[in-house]
Amino acid sequence: MRIGELLRLVWMNITQNKFKTIMTSIGIIVGAATIVMVIAIGKGGKEDVADQFKNLNAGAIDISYDGGNSNEKSSSDDGGGGGMGMPSGGAPSGAPGGNSSGGGGNAPGGDPPGGSDAFGGDFPGGGMFFGGQDMEERMNQENITLDEDDLDDIETFTSGISDATISYTTRASVDGGDLDEAATYTIAGVKENYADMSNLSVAVGDFILASDDENKEKVCVLGASVAEEMFGSSIDAYGSVIYIDERSYVVNGVLESMGTVASGISPDDSVFIPYDTGVKYLVGTKVNPTITVLAEDVTNIDGVIAEITDVLAQSYPNAEFTFEDAGSKMEAASASNDILTMLLIAMAAIVFIVGGIGIMNVLFVSVKERTNEIGILKAIGCSQGNILMEFLLEAAAISLIGGVLGIAASLLVTPVARYFGVRVELSAAAFLIALLFAIGTGTLFGFYPAYKASKLVPVEALSAE
Repeated sequence: MRIGELLRLVWMNITQNKFKTIMTSIGIIVGAATIVMVIAIGKGGKEDVADQFKNLNAGAIDISYDGGNSNEKSSSDDGGGGGMGMPSGGAPSGAPGGNSSGGGGNAPGGDPPGGSDAFGGDFPGGGMFFGGQDMEERMNQENITLDEDDLDDIETFTSGISDATISYTTRASVDGGDLDEAATYTIAGVKENYADMSNLSVAVGDFILASDDENKEKVCVLGASVAEEMFGSSIDAYGSVIYIDERSYVVNGVLESMGTVASGISPDDSVFIPYDTGVKYLVGTKVNPTITVLAEDVTNIDGVIAEITDVLAQSYPNAEFTFEDAGSKMEAASASNDILTMLLIAMAAIVFIVGGIGIMNVLFVSVKERTNEIGILKAIGCSQGNILMEFLLEAAAISLIGGVLGIAASLLVTPVARYFGVRVELSAAAFLIALLFAIGTGTLFGFYPAYKASKLVPVEALSAE
């Protein structure tokens, strides 16, 4: 039998049983749609990770200290550390700090003789104790604020770093432009090299200059979203005046849109000012900055961290600092996305197997129903190969129909997924893979029923009821 005649027989069997064909291919439809969505969500997840970290250098290391919130340098976490490309707003001004009141105050455990405070019981004399440890020593150990001297020490005594900067963030009231009333934005106090280290690009104007920081100039650089919200465009924002905490600042530049970064905070929604300007006018001593360094060799991150730890130990012998490197964050995010993709692929494989079993069962039933037809075909000269090919083509055709309908279903599901915030990136490759999987699954599971049909004895097939 010629291939054209086989295809005509297959077409006749499918078109005469349209409902059964559609019902048989349900599993394949779901499987194909799942494959398309798995690839699209996986690709979207990878692009999300790339977007989140596109303004981070893989060798960036953030150094911060969270052991205490108050001393003569730092009395609250109002100026929380930002880190590379990730300005993170601290608590609003006036947030409760950890200031300790001295001189005649009462403390848990009663009033000790001599008018001094104590924790954990009464002690004679004027000493101040906490669990047997001198309180002053404890305060000196815990209330540490990194500063520019520490930055200089790290740059001087640490090998293997290409650049270093210090920054902090806070939240402040901002007014100006088209705003009807003041709004609260993240304010980042940064040095002139912050933009290069964070891969920030300026769309209009200039970033913070060294002279701006030295002279404590009241200038600022707006994130793309801030400029859009306040002035309508970057061009209109450039050169304008805004008010931060009721003080006027000239907009010297506007950043290009960067998108969301790993911490969930975007440079787009931040206002950048010179580091020392912010210290003078905004945060004062209420600053807990982050020092960021760039390792020259991303494979030597641990070595650089060890050297920095030794350098800081000279100034703060008993302190433990927090180190976060961008490379580890990137790897963790990529690994999470890969795990999610693998789970979705496993789910798609299960769906395809179920769909293939459905096709196999239907073909078994079809072989039984068409035993007489098979007997007639063999009686008029069709070979076992012809019968095998007919049923295999029928299984492949059902799978092809299911694959096409599955791809169509994925196109309908995509807007729904995007509505719920899932990033989906459809591609022609995903459609092709889904189609190949569908046809392959149907053919694989259809082989055994087709083989059984080809082995029927003509006389027995013709006499079957």
